[in-house]
Amino acid sequence: MHILLTRPLEDSLPMIKRFKDLGHDVSHLPLLKIEKANNDKEYNINDYNALILTSANALKFLNIEEIDKSKICFAVGHATEKKLLSLGFQNIVTAEGSVDTLMEIIQNNFETSEGKILYLSGETVSFELDNALKKRGYNIDRIITYRVTHNVSNDLNFLSELKNKIPDMVFIYSENSAKSFLTFIKSSGLDEYWLNTNLMCIGEKASSVLNEIKWKKIFIFNPGEEEYLLYKI
Repeated sequence: MHILLTRPLEDSLPMIKRFKDLGHDVSHLPLLKIEKANNDKEYNINDYNALILTSANALKFLNIEEIDKSKICFAVGHATEKKLLSLGFQNIVTAEGSVDTLMEIIQNNFETSEGKILYLSGETVSFELDNALKKRGYNIDRIITYRVTHNVSNDLNFLSELKNKIPDMVFIYSENSAKSFLTFIKSSGLDEYWLNTNLMCIGEKASSVLNEIKWKKIFIFNPGEEEYLLYKI
């Protein structure tokens, strides 16, 4: 099977190796570039009693060594949880990839009287979690640690190879990635090439961006289910 992965290389390497070990052909097209945000706001993470992370990317540009890793961390999904664990954080409460579920677990596991919360996020968010929690009485600050830019490939060799062997499966991890992939498809003249390709998307928003392209089938999945999906098609 030919699989196309679209996350940044450092996030894709373990999966590229795993899929190749299973005998699959893997291509890589990083659709987004993660960059450090220009943040003039002064803050000390250790002044906060809890952290919220809706993406593992929020951790990329922090000085991890200086952070108290025993403080409670609320993670949106298992990919973020896995990254926190790899960095030595010990007290993690995880949602199932949904901001609604994340709101619920925060309210169930952290009282407004327990102290200040720091929400580490990207420049663009689909839901203003900090404002929603403020309305519920929480003392919360949002700090933007990274920004996302589109990274549409103009590699002619890659494009030629892709046209000669269109993937059986494509993994898309966000609405932003979906927009970049749609731009890539249209700018490369690949609109009609995907009739035999299964599209794997995290969330309905990502899949809806790509609905105008004709796919064999569209699957909605959660991080960590990639290998399982190989056996569903």
